[in-house]
Amino acid sequence: MIYEPEFESMPRDQLQALQSRRLRDLMSYVYDRVPFYRRKLDEAGIRPESVSCVRDLPRLPLTRKSDLRDNYPFGLFAVPMNQITRIHASSGTTGKPTVVGYTCADIDLFARVNARSLAMAGAEPGMILHNAYGYGLFTGGLGLHYGGERLGMAVVPVSGGMTERQITLITDFRPEVVASTPSYALTLGQELQRRGVRPGEISLRFALLGAEPWTPAMRAEVDACLGVRSCNLYGLSEIVGPGVACECIEARDGSHVCEDHFLPEIVDPATGEPLPEGNEGVLVITTLTKQALPLVRYWTGDITRLSYEPCRCGRTLARMGLVKGRTDDMLIIRGVNVYPSEVGMALGRLPELSPHYRVVVTRERTLDEMEIQVEVTDEFLRIVGTETLSEEFVERNQLAQSLRGRAGHALREALGVGARVTLATPGSLPRSEGGKLLRVQDLRDLARGSGVPAIQGG
Repeated sequence: MIYEPEFESMPRDQLQALQSRRLRDLMSYVYDRVPFYRRKLDEAGIRPESVSCVRDLPRLPLTRKSDLRDNYPFGLFAVPMNQITRIHASSGTTGKPTVVGYTCADIDLFARVNARSLAMAGAEPGMILHNAYGYGLFTGGLGLHYGGERLGMAVVPVSGGMTERQITLITDFRPEVVASTPSYALTLGQELQRRGVRPGEISLRFALLGAEPWTPAMRAEVDACLGVRSCNLYGLSEIVGPGVACECIEARDGSHVCEDHFLPEIVDPATGEPLPEGNEGVLVITTLTKQALPLVRYWTGDITRLSYEPCRCGRTLARMGLVKGRTDDMLIIRGVNVYPSEVGMALGRLPELSPHYRVVVTRERTLDEMEIQVEVTDEFLRIVGTETLSEEFVERNQLAQSLRGRAGHALREALGVGARVTLATPGSLPRSEGGKLLRVQDLRDLARGSGVPAIQGG
């Protein structure tokens, strides 16, 4: 089903006209109400009335996360505090949190775009939604909660963690839809497998997964162990939270951006210049209808691409590809740019390896060293005749040595830089407990004497 067909299936020329009208209104709105934008536009010599259509976007200044932090906590709000209904904030792990405010109209928008996303992913009124996204300052839980209710679903607000309870509720309540991070969906599926519960014995049919990069191999495993068709959900707190874009169940080939509310661009990571359709670059988003925290050309830092090709689902909205990584999560190994998701993509081509991996980066004197720790499958353990993998076993087992060599070759081909591969026993690497999974351990700061290793998501 299409939740709002009048907007989701609008002809492109009409959609662009709507975007242009809303962009004109936005520029006057932020110039009058947000001193930060008034100053930025004045410095650039841009009057709000000179912005007439979406083609004028490249003339406008970019907004970055540092601008939100510099104006902490409420300096970018466009309405007085007595009109703010809700406040969310990021974790602030790299400094002050980014604070997001919502008016009543913004909360309504939040619910609508999440209802759209759920419908895109196969959900229908009357179904039960098992919502395993975290509640609280994180936008995921409440975003999907309100969207599910708006769509007419019964929402189970289980939040993240406490896997034992999650399994009990899935078994007893028999929901058709689950929403969580991809890594936690894997955790749930593998726990069900451990208990001998087959996918056909549970009620789940659809999964709405987001908040972290994932790979086709992860999707295949989630689909297999939960018995679902999973769709990618995209969003970020600064824009609204989840609901910015979502894959459709019909194609699962790019996430449809809610372009009537969030105007996307792809720009060059180095220059900020717009790139042609299909080129990979940084996603930049302008909020066209937000009241409390409107953002002009917000630099998301997410590396992806856009396509405007028609989709067989009937939606005319642009589609964004899976996020390859973030500019601030990118590792530079011996001068080569490496995104954690590229590691997962390369390893996913080898059926003997599971989607569970970790990247450990160290520095020996002046050279960076990268180790990829990856779990093998249970089937591979059965083939080589062992219950656990040790370095000694791998060194003397021909099949294990061959797998390690093929993994190393696949990584070098994909990344352009070598990595040491460590094969791990199934279940030995960290699992998600509901939040974003930390896949990268960058220990190079230790070598420089800071004493604090950097842990990155991805």
